[in-house]
Amino acid sequence: MYNKVLRSEKELVLCEDGTNTLFSKEFNEPYHSTKDGALHESLEKHVKPALAIKKESKNLVILDICFGLGYNTFATIYYVHKHNLKTKIHIISPEFDEELVCSLHTFKYPSEFEDIIHIITAISQNACYEDEQFKIEVLLGDARVEVPKIKEKIDVIYQDAFSPAHNPLLWTKEFFADMTNISKEDAILTTYSTAAAIRLGLYENGFLIFTHSAKLMRTSTVASMKMIEDFDYIDMELKKERNPTAKSFRDEDY
Repeated sequence: MYNKVLRSEKELVLCEDGTNTLFSKEFNEPYHSTKDGALHESLEKHVKPALAIKKESKNLVILDICFGLGYNTFATIYYVHKHNLKTKIHIISPEFDEELVCSLHTFKYPSEFEDIIHIITAISQNACYEDEQFKIEVLLGDARVEVPKIKEKIDVIYQDAFSPAHNPLLWTKEFFADMTNISKEDAILTTYSTAAAIRLGLYENGFLIFTHSAKLMRTSTVASMKMIEDFDYIDMELKKERNPTAKSFRDEDY
């Protein structure tokens, strides 16, 4: 399914929000929605809903699937700085494209990241960064191998892998189970996918499913181990009754 020969073949793409992303020839799709925009998508689909739900937490451990260009991680740091939040944040993120990680210091990020260039450079050089408030660890390797090894209990999951159509192994019921096994009892997950198969796979692992809407952004999904407010709840049992042939992604199918 993966093609190391094509892994280094990427093209720079300009998103509609004015930020840059890359197009991966290995997965035949961009790292971000060019319509929603790289930074806008990271903030609206992941960072803002996650930090709103976990606003009472003094410490957060975030699993960012996968690191890629690091937008979700860097947008989290940017947002925390911008709003002067005191939350201590530990981000753990698998990424098997080591060449990409090593090149991040050369990528043209938006002006919003100017104050964290030193963090981007450190991650590019060492795959890690740490100060008094933030700890970032990039796990260089396959997410399916690295995630079960994680010892920390996870508060938030940014499920932001290449699409289920192009990278199904990071969307299966079994992979969701791996993430659930290392998560806290009140963990949440954010993802751009609204596909029935993906929501079903999360539901089968104990997540309640909610719809998330944001300005100038297509609908996305928030999943939570506990009931949460301010998001539209989806009755998955009713969905299953209405669509009895619906099935989650399974490892055995790929």
